[in-house]
Amino acid sequence: MNQNLDWVVFLQSLSWGAAAKITLAALLGSILGLERVRGGHPAGLRTNMMIAVSSCLFTILSIEGFPLRGSAQDTARIAAQIVTGVGFLGAGALLQTKHHVRGLTTAATIWLVAAIGMAVGAGAYFIAIFTTILSTTVLVLFAPISERLEHRADTQLKRRRTTQEEAADQREKDKEETHFVG
Repeated sequence: MNQNLDWVVFLQSLSWGAAAKITLAALLGSILGLERVRGGHPAGLRTNMMIAVSSCLFTILSIEGFPLRGSAQDTARIAAQIVTGVGFLGAGALLQTKHHVRGLTTAATIWLVAAIGMAVGAGAYFIAIFTTILSTTVLVLFAPISERLEHRADTQLKRRRTTQEEAADQREKDKEETHFVG
């Protein structure tokens, strides 16, 4: 019964600092979410905000709710489960067809936003803000380059397939001609 009372006291003791962390995580998640919405990708504004906020909250609860007390406590256990859980969400963003995989950047962004939320929850504000700015810049600036490279790769793949199909057709014709001659 005493442990339940300790938990209630802990929840009541969460400070405005924790609220500020969650607000910052929401802001940073929204920046990446807006970039995803702008590009018409899944997992947009609200999803990225919720992932950042929940990761931040789990991290705060992990650190504050289960402080280190001897060797029996491990504040990193919850953080490790964030990585696993968010990996599951990212896997849901992936679509695979016969010749193409879509959603890798969205899945990576989901994972990144969780890490940013965790960084804020742990009080690593500078690295969280820096990572958000750097990642958003990479997503925006490299999108046109990535699209050109993908288009070039698709063109080369189509040429290769056409060449292979023509070679297969020629082999079939050669077989038929050999069959009629013999």
